[in-house]
Amino acid sequence: MMMFFKDLFSRCSTSVSTVAGAALLIAVFGVVSRIFGLLRDRILASNFGAGDVLDAYYAAFRIPDFLYAILVLGALSAAFIPIFTRTYERESSEDAWRLLSEFLAVLVGVLAIVAGAVALFMPHLIFLVAPGFEGEKREMAIEFSRIMLLSPVLLGASAAFGGALVARGAFLAYAIAPILYNVGIIFGAVVLVPIMGVSGLAWGVILGAGLHFVLQMLSTARKGYRFLVPRSMPWKSLKLRRIVRLMGPQMFSVASNQIHFWVITLFASVMASGSLAVFSFANNLQSIPLAIFGVSFAVAAFPKLSSAAARDDRRELARVFARTLRRVLYFVIPASVLLILLRAEIVRVVLGAGVFDWEDTILTFQVLGLLSISLFAQSLLPLLSRAFYSLEDTKTPFVIALFSQAVNVALVLLFFERWGVYALAAAFSAASTLQILFLAFALRGRLGRFANGGTRRSLSRVLIATAAAAIAVQVVKQFFGNVTDLDTFWEVFGRLVFAGFAGVGMYIIMSHWLRIEEFCDFRKKVYMRLFGKPKTLAMAREEREMGEM
Repeated sequence: MMMFFKDLFSRCSTSVSTVAGAALLIAVFGVVSRIFGLLRDRILASNFGAGDVLDAYYAAFRIPDFLYAILVLGALSAAFIPIFTRTYERESSEDAWRLLSEFLAVLVGVLAIVAGAVALFMPHLIFLVAPGFEGEKREMAIEFSRIMLLSPVLLGASAAFGGALVARGAFLAYAIAPILYNVGIIFGAVVLVPIMGVSGLAWGVILGAGLHFVLQMLSTARKGYRFLVPRSMPWKSLKLRRIVRLMGPQMFSVASNQIHFWVITLFASVMASGSLAVFSFANNLQSIPLAIFGVSFAVAAFPKLSSAAARDDRRELARVFARTLRRVLYFVIPASVLLILLRAEIVRVVLGAGVFDWEDTILTFQVLGLLSISLFAQSLLPLLSRAFYSLEDTKTPFVIALFSQAVNVALVLLFFERWGVYALAAAFSAASTLQILFLAFALRGRLGRFANGGTRRSLSRVLIATAAAAIAVQVVKQFFGNVTDLDTFWEVFGRLVFAGFAGVGMYIIMSHWLRIEEFCDFRKKVYMRLFGKPKTLAMAREEREMGEM
């Protein structure tokens, strides 16, 4: 057992040199993490249904998540990783590890103090999050929130270690940590709830955050990190002060992105019981391709973007960005279409058990369809944001995010009485699409033409392949509708599997026939990962032919 863990941490500290290789690694473990996430949601749905307990549970995440997003995500993505990378490359590894020690001490201290203060005022703060909650439902939300306030502290420390690993090209621990987080939540729902009551759900979150922290801490230590005592008080460190200056605008940008979750929770709290749970389940389902493709490629590309920006090589930065953008769209466009076409089957198979009834299913898959419309925009947002962060520009994403969230709030206020929970999803999709359009326009002003002929050619071929995949899905769905009544789980599962495989298979065939560059590159990476051999002659010939086009 000790040898197993020793080998695991050794692998977690191994660097990956290419964006595609890192993205593939993150995506593979992202799939595993999302499988655990689906299992988590199925357990929650079957045990509690779309009702008061899960409404309170999901509302309880809002304040801890807000603290984590403001104080951690803004600092890491916009400020810490670029400066850590510069320190490591231009100075020394010891200076970089000392910066991590200083940053970690300040971050954990601030998080602990803020979390303690927030816990005292939670009864008042929960009213701002979910004013429609009353009685026992309100008390559950308060109790869950107070327990979950431990998670920003643990996840904040874990994220600091993870940021250093990502900056050095070591992505495995970053990819595995979310799996352990979901394992903790599942353990809480299955084991702790029967022992402790519904509060076991919240303690499961803390267990998952603890596992997340331990893995990344030990992996960073394996990479060579040791805690170094700061040479001076934190406010005298020029690098820390630089991080604080950079993260200032990003804190507000992240805050604006959190507004839509707050708006969703606020309005859902005054809707029918279970509205918040329905939206959360649908959002979790549509976030699977977002995390696997959008986030994985953005995280993998960020060190390359930061390195190019550090050398003031705008051409290389634009090249890395454009190539990553094409890869994201290659996977996300067909994924969003498949989600829309198979949304009813997906929701019924994943969540349709126990007390999660047919009415809950209908509401959830309709919300899922509305959210999936903007999946391409949501998936490009991490990449576009990181492109600005690599240029040490945190103000532009902040202003655009603020505007898009204002549109989100306005649309919800305009339509929520008429459309109910559907208005939340429609407003979110519209605001996400608007945000990505403005970000792309602003980045083009900084980098010039990054959407070149290769990008347009790739996108047109992806759309053709996606259309063929959509036709294949519809044909199989129609066939199953004619030969079975789809009344049982296995009948629905069969239609989902066969229609899904038909769509994916057709997309792969069309990608090969159209010689889409992203498909050829992905196939080569998979081949190398599986067999550790150089590309075949057929692959080499294909690449030469593509280069001549």
